[in-house]
Formats: sequence, structure tokens, C-alpha cells
Amino acid sequence: MMEMENAMDPVNDTLVELGGVTKTYERGASEVHALTDVSLVVAEREMVVLLGPSGSGKTTLLNVVGAIEPATSGRVTVAGIEVPALAGHDLDVYRREQVGFVFQFFNLVPTLTARENVEVIAELGGPSAGRRSDEALAQVGLTDKADHFPGQLSGGEQQRVAIARALVKKAPLLLADEPTGSLDLDTGRQILGLLRAVADEGAAVLLVTHNSAIAAMADRVVHLRDGRIADDQPVGTPVSADEVVW
Repeated sequence: MMEMENAMDPVNDTLVELGGVTKTYERGASEVHALTDVSLVVAEREMVVLLGPSGSGKTTLLNVVGAIEPATSGRVTVAGIEVPALAGHDLDVYRREQVGFVFQFFNLVPTLTARENVEVIAELGGPSAGRRSDEALAQVGLTDKADHFPGQLSGGEQQRVAIARALVKKAPLLLADEPTGSLDLDTGRQILGLLRAVADEGAAVLLVTHNSAIAAMADRVVHLRDGRIADDQPVGTPVSADEVVW
């Protein structure tokens, strides 16, 4: 009996758990259901790709997990934290310490150097911001571009700075929304390789894309359609970023 109970226990490396999550927007007299009854579990060291057409709820799902916007109903738990219960200072701490964000548009401050763009985030996480920023830039291969401004960097380099900002937090969860959407194939592969490394080093990565080719390098692929999970399947043998072609 004890063996059966242990077998039914939740996986102890679960990081993200969504249960019956719904997100509804008011549009005048009508309602738009962006997410409907979404349940999902993501483990540490897992890279999960969210696929689906425009309007399927992919970005909304990321926003709910990242506490950018609240769910209308349902349970959202990250690292044991009940996200819907957070408010004020606790909500700020969650966003600062538990989640890293990478977007299609890099959102760098144009008047700050690469190092300073990372330091802005690093300073929120405590002392030694300069050292930690340099370490994060080294992780993404940009030590020699630390003193360059965004306008002096290529699109891929700017995206790597954005990833360094996420890495400097040492957050257990990284949310990436179309991170290769504006990049060419070779540069996109570099970015995907960095995200894969983040997962391999212990974080969970949720990556939104409309590009089905990227799914081949994930651990799992979740298909969304009309705000619902239509399919959730493991990838048998994930390929390396260098093997992804689109």
C-alpha cells in the first residue's frame, strides 16, 4: 500500500502547476475567453514549447504564470508559491526573484550599455551587481561587448543581452515569448542554444513560438487552440539547437 501511495505522489521536482486556469477579458457587453480550463505541470530542468496560432492563448498563459496579469480563476503555483494570492510587495518579490522574462522585442534601454542594462536588473537582486552582470554577459558570450550601447549591437547580440538580464536573476523559471521571432536562422539557433542551456542547468523554460520547427529541441510540446490545451506530448529525443531548421 505504501508503494502505491508513493507512486501517486506528485513529482518532487515540479516547479509550475496550473489547475483549471481561465482568463477572461471584458469587451464591452461581451467576454473573450483567452484561456479556458488550462491545467499544466512543468518540472525543473524542463524546456516546454507552447505552440499554437495567433490568438490561441500562448502569450496569455505566460503572462498569467509570470504574474504580468492575473488569472480570472484557477490555481497557479510556482516554486510552491500561490501566485493569485500575491499582492503589493509580495508580488514584486515574486516577479523579481522567481521569474526571468525574454521577449521578441528586446526592451533594452538605448542610453545604457549592455552591462548597465543587465545591472539595472542585477541591482534589484542584492549586492555585487557589477560582478554578477559581468558573469551573466560572459554566459551569453558578450564580455567583449559589455560597453557597447544597444544601437551598436546586432539583433542577436541585443537578444543575448536580454537573456543575460534574465540569467542575472538566477530565477528558477524563465519565460520566453517568441525570442527568435525577429532573428535569422543562425542567430536564432544561438539564442535557442542559450535557452536550452538554461534548462539543462536547472531552471524550467516555457517558450512560446509559432514556429513548429523549434519544438524538436524541447522536452515537451504543448499545443494550444482557442485558449485550451489541445495536445501535450513529450519529445522522444530532443535535437540540439544547431539541428533546428526553419
